[in-house]
Amino acid sequence: MTEPLSALTALLLGLLGSAHCLGMCGGISSAVAMGIDRKNQQPVLLLLGFNVGRIASYTLAGALLGSIGWLIRSPEVALFLRCFAGVILILMGLYVAQIWKALAYLEKQGNLLWRHIQPLSRQLLPVRNPLQAVALGALWGWLPCGLIYSTLIWSATASDWQTSALLMACFGLGTIPAMLATGLLASQVQSLLKNRKAQTIAGLLIILFGLYTIPWRGLVSGLT
Repeated sequence: MTEPLSALTALLLGLLGSAHCLGMCGGISSAVAMGIDRKNQQPVLLLLGFNVGRIASYTLAGALLGSIGWLIRSPEVALFLRCFAGVILILMGLYVAQIWKALAYLEKQGNLLWRHIQPLSRQLLPVRNPLQAVALGALWGWLPCGLIYSTLIWSATASDWQTSALLMACFGLGTIPAMLATGLLASQVQSLLKNRKAQTIAGLLIILFGLYTIPWRGLVSGLT
């Protein structure tokens, strides 16, 4: 995967996957917005702080999982990882389009970790200052979500941990527009993001990304 293409793909995955994150996973930013101290005159600043913390968690997770990049020792391994990344993207697209929710299994596994983190996040509500918002976002970045987990697995197929971290950061940046809009205009935006046609279109585009990622020529030549 070339770095510019992968970074752009990760950004678009965040944009397209926002419908799933907000329409299917409980509306994270809406919950934060509801928890913000209403006497505070800087809701946008607090929501930005929350998203900074959230993206920092994604980036850290990408760096940690991407550290297995040293395993790429041969063209055969690289070919397998490219194919694996493509399959993950296809499964992600099916999940976003609500055609097949196989990735929901990943969310169930994430509950083991979230069970210990959730009590800490509750202690940070209501949000009263930017630092508190960043801390809350850093915790909520570990919320069990099949879309995030599948993107993380996809990013881990990069050649090094720096690229994996970059991909997860770009994915997080792609989710910001919808997250901010939902946090500020929860009822108006959630109805749009729950639109079945919008989810289907987003899912199909992600599937196309997956099909494009798979090196079909190398796969065919490797099988013959």
